[in-house]
Amino acid sequence: MSDQSRALPDRPNLRYLKLEAKRRLSSGEFTTLHQAQLAIAREHGQSSWTALKEHIEGSHALAQMRWAISRFAPAGTPGWNPPDEEELRRHFDDRYLSLVPTDWVIRLFDTLTKRLREGLTDVRAEPLRLRARLGDLRVEAATESEPPYRLRQLRFYPLEGKADDPRVASPPTRDSGTVPAEAAAVAEHSFTELGLVGLLVAGATGDGPAWVTARGWANLDQGDALLPEHRFPAYSITKLITATTVLRLVADGRVQLDAPANTYLRTIRLADDAVTVRQLLSHAGGVDNPTSMFADRVPDLVSVTGPVAACGGTPGTYAYGHGEYAMLGQLITDVTGSRYEDVAARWVLEPLGMSTSWFPTEPPTTGVVTGHHLTDGGVFERVPAQVAVVPAAGGLWTTAADLVRFGTAWSSLLPDELAREALSPQAEFEGGDAGLGWGLVRPKDIAGHPGAGPGFSASLIIRPSTGQTWVVVTNRKVLVEPINERLALPLD
Repeated sequence: MSDQSRALPDRPNLRYLKLEAKRRLSSGEFTTLHQAQLAIAREHGQSSWTALKEHIEGSHALAQMRWAISRFAPAGTPGWNPPDEEELRRHFDDRYLSLVPTDWVIRLFDTLTKRLREGLTDVRAEPLRLRARLGDLRVEAATESEPPYRLRQLRFYPLEGKADDPRVASPPTRDSGTVPAEAAAVAEHSFTELGLVGLLVAGATGDGPAWVTARGWANLDQGDALLPEHRFPAYSITKLITATTVLRLVADGRVQLDAPANTYLRTIRLADDAVTVRQLLSHAGGVDNPTSMFADRVPDLVSVTGPVAACGGTPGTYAYGHGEYAMLGQLITDVTGSRYEDVAARWVLEPLGMSTSWFPTEPPTTGVVTGHHLTDGGVFERVPAQVAVVPAAGGLWTTAADLVRFGTAWSSLLPDELAREALSPQAEFEGGDAGLGWGLVRPKDIAGHPGAGPGFSASLIIRPSTGQTWVVVTNRKVLVEPINERLALPLD
């Protein structure tokens, strides 16, 4: 091995250096290829072969991100103008801009101006990929594999508080079904990065069997490993069950989407007679939210809403909440003459084989996951279990596999035209549209719903064009949608 430092040529050739390493291995100068590559790297002033490779090839993803920072960080200063479509197309590929229109790109960076001025930290760059930190956000980026190396993926998501609890240092893993390698990798990485106690990641193609990977603990105090069959509160994902139940009433001709909801309500009425069933389904009814959503036991709905539910919002304008779905649950009860929970089970859960799903009236204690909270000191504490006071808005307890069953097969319960209408825009919100129960991000071919409450977070998304489904659940209240986006829209 030479101890002479060598300068790289102006345009170094990595292929030549690879061949040089193999030649020196064959000559007997080294016993392994790794030793030969390491020697060549050090001879050229780099600490490792990976560092040499990155030095030679550079990071196109990092270069594009630096362009974005230099271009958007001055936003709001005198003389600054946003890039036009032609300029953006020099840095983002056509597919990305078909998923995220140019005006969305500009609005996105406009929200990041302060962070962009702080610059990137914790940079881990590869030639075509980048992971870095931007203030309190994690950045992931990937470029095309060929010149001009435009960005084909770029996403930002919040970083969570660091967990210093030694009890989560070596999380166990339990699988059910054939878990894709990329899903297992996402689960492993997300568990540490988000600071979790337990994480369930599940999915299926439209016609394939469900798979589930469970990582961490169901109950940290007791050291109980999290299992794929553990049950948990789905919270607001319940709204998809409720919407499907209402749409079954529509399919049977017992309810009309554009009829006033008060046409069908008996026990509790809406203060506004003009609010329609369609508006309730799409969060555009203006119905007030309950003052509290969680309790130790499910109360009578009238004690939550009163005999006349207030409508302080603007009908026809999207405003996400729980009040509309409280009234849809009552509508189901009034039209059928049966409890909401019984109708939803009979018309949705049972036909789809969701045998481990139900609506408890008080927190269950057997076979369920315990919620946790991360203290300021980085230690996890148990969160007392509660149930949603409005079952139709957040009362479902379920398993990851059951949610996958719903995601892949819910539309089979409805006529095709009505299922398509459920996934059609009814009201617009920032970053997407509201369908009939579903949140829609049409450019990305994604529909879904999150759920979050005391000690838990969950996310269900589907790809309408293929029927693919992904589910993420954790027993800590954090933002989990980025995990699902990694599964549905991988950088690779």
